[in-house]
Amino acid sequence: MIIGYARVSTIDQNLDRQINILTEYGCEKIIKEKFSGTIKDRKGLHQLFDVIRQGEIQL
Repeated sequence: MIIGYARVSTIDQNLDRQINILTEYGCEKIIKEKFSGTIKDRKGLHQLFDVIRQGEIQL
């Protein structure tokens, strides 16, 4: 399964472009969040790490 992660820093920004690109790439699951990158405790990022397993990461 290909899993994507889409994030923007502010509520005013839009995730659509990232989601479209990840969908075109073949992502079957996309974790989305609107949160500043300076904040380390991000629910979506933790969710991503819970879903993936070691050895499954491909950038």
